[in-house]
Amino acid sequence: MKEYFVYMLANKYHSVLYIGFTNNIRRRVYEHKRKLVYGFTSKYNCNILVWYEVFADVNLAIAREKQLKVWQRSWKNNLIEKHNPDWHDLAADWFVKLGK
Repeated sequence: MKEYFVYMLANKYHSVLYIGFTNNIRRRVYEHKRKLVYGFTSKYNCNILVWYEVFADVNLAIAREKQLKVWQRSWKNNLIEKHNPDWHDLAADWFVKLGK
């Protein structure tokens, strides 16, 4: 069964949020963390995975991403803090750190 993910990344100050969609969250977060694709996240250093949802239906995932992108910032903050109150990097242990 395919899985689709809607996710939010933050910069280290939590002042900038990025909302994205992917079918492979580990690969996509790796790309964001390593700045492999130039764009918003590399420009604003959004590389901390603070929230994500999993969907079995691609259309529901796309609709959710679109919904979140028009939300007020306070609503996004509340959603993150409901599941991740300390804004921890949910992908912190997904990748082997270089040099270790």
